[in-house]
Amino acid sequence: MSSRIVRFGVVAAMVLSVTSPVSAAGKRPDCDWTQWGQNAAHTGQSCAPGQRDLQLLARLVVDPFAEQEAGESQFGGYIPVHLPTPLADGDGNVFVLRKGGAYVSCDSPGSGTPAPCGQDPGNLERQTWSVQALRWKQGELVPTWSYTSDWKPSRIVGKESLFQSAMSEDHLYVPGAGGTVLQLAKDSGRLVQRINPFGRTVDPAAFTAGGLTLDDRGTLYYNVLRSEPAGGLDDVHSWLVRVTPDRTVGTVDYRTLIPGAPRATDLCYEEFDGDDLPFPPAPQPDGTPTLPRQSPCLSQRAAISVSPAVGPDGTIYTITRAHNRSGGRNYGYVVALRNDLTLKWATSLRGILNDGCGVLVPYGTEPFDCRPGSALGVDPYTNLQPAGGVDDGSTASPVVLPDGGVVYGTRNFYNGSRGHLLKFDRTGRPVADFDYGWDITPAVYRHDGTYSMYVKDLNYGEGPHNITRLDANLDKEWSHTSTETRNCERLPDDTVSCVDEGRHPNGFEWCISAPAVDRDGTVYGLSSDGHFYVVDKRGRQLEKVFLSKTIASAYTPVTLDPRGRIYAQNNGELYVLGKR
Repeated sequence: MSSRIVRFGVVAAMVLSVTSPVSAAGKRPDCDWTQWGQNAAHTGQSCAPGQRDLQLLARLVVDPFAEQEAGESQFGGYIPVHLPTPLADGDGNVFVLRKGGAYVSCDSPGSGTPAPCGQDPGNLERQTWSVQALRWKQGELVPTWSYTSDWKPSRIVGKESLFQSAMSEDHLYVPGAGGTVLQLAKDSGRLVQRINPFGRTVDPAAFTAGGLTLDDRGTLYYNVLRSEPAGGLDDVHSWLVRVTPDRTVGTVDYRTLIPGAPRATDLCYEEFDGDDLPFPPAPQPDGTPTLPRQSPCLSQRAAISVSPAVGPDGTIYTITRAHNRSGGRNYGYVVALRNDLTLKWATSLRGILNDGCGVLVPYGTEPFDCRPGSALGVDPYTNLQPAGGVDDGSTASPVVLPDGGVVYGTRNFYNGSRGHLLKFDRTGRPVADFDYGWDITPAVYRHDGTYSMYVKDLNYGEGPHNITRLDANLDKEWSHTSTETRNCERLPDDTVSCVDEGRHPNGFEWCISAPAVDRDGTVYGLSSDGHFYVVDKRGRQLEKVFLSKTIASAYTPVTLDPRGRIYAQNNGELYVLGKR
């Protein structure tokens, strides 16, 4: 593979030649990649065909701390951050994340010294999050302006959450401090206004959580969390915020939104812990099942890195969970609201699954088996019917489907930490589930009067690892399996060095948090083997391009711009792929 890399400096342009551009599809607004999952429904499909014969057109650092962050990871080099999707429009504008500030590594991973270090919230606050504006000019990608937000990750969950902007025709909306959003002029980066749903004062206890969503009418939606300890409990308050084009601000309180949801003082079951494996523990002396301890559920709140979705009819979809850190993820809801923020329906993620012990988890004496004699189908970590888990370490967001339904990807530990993709119909009734690989917002491909979805279908550890296409009922249509076994790295002279250490005989995980699919049903995504893959609608691999480094990956989204160029991220760097 021949490629030419141009490093991106503070003021240097990324120079590249694009001698065979693809038509921008008439500069249709729906071809712009405006937010997480491309559009307000998060379907991840472009109106353009992706380019072929891919080469590295440009490369720039978006996270200069990636190697330090990977060194702190408990998962052997994976980068424990959430990277946003770049935004791109038909005028040639591109908007990307640029992190700055400082990062202090711990003396040894996980040691916590010198405090604050590593993933400690105090260390995260040393960093800055900026938007870098770029523009294609005569085949060159040129920086035009940069704006540094005052947003910081929340101390509420103590991890780096998603910093995801959204784009309209004239403005860029960027997460700001204290539950605010910064509205910037796209052409200059000028601050037009700070949107503050809570008055004129920026509240240091509040936090803009997850991605920003803009619907087709230009209305903005996003979630806010605010720390509000009460009665000795470390609780939070949370709202969905709506901002209309005329700047009218409305909010809805998650504490009171869902009838029947556990209240802050109600008791929720935690999960078993300890070394007496396998779970669940043996029954009580009287024969009744042993259950985990209970503790206050705390308030219902938005999931940390979720981006609300909006359907064509204006229905808003979001995800909530109880704040309890020991079991609250098992008390989640998929929520649908009308465009006036009144509740349409809310469906609990409890009581849907029944595939634990004796189904997906064998009975046996190994640590991750189910204790023999346990009830059929229960979650071994709770001894209760499994719940679809809402994990704050995930960017999985609801996707509105062409038939009016919605899907959301949950996480479960009992099935090898894979989780389930759950589908609900337009009334909120659960209708299908698929045991898959967690932390993904599926891409949707419309075809032949129906539609299909692309997900990652992983088996953590042993493999195999697949990209899988599902039909509208979540039945598997085909899978494309990872077969690369080598560790590779791009060297300073631009050559690629690979060695097979024998540690990945069944391939590598697909590091896809939100894949892209083009007009023709071709899917685009990155593997932790460091390669970027293009797979056609029949599951055939079309292209494979090595980026930077094996393993050094966060779960990352993919962007297709209106000309079919591809934006992918690996090892803290953004790569632009296309045809010269």
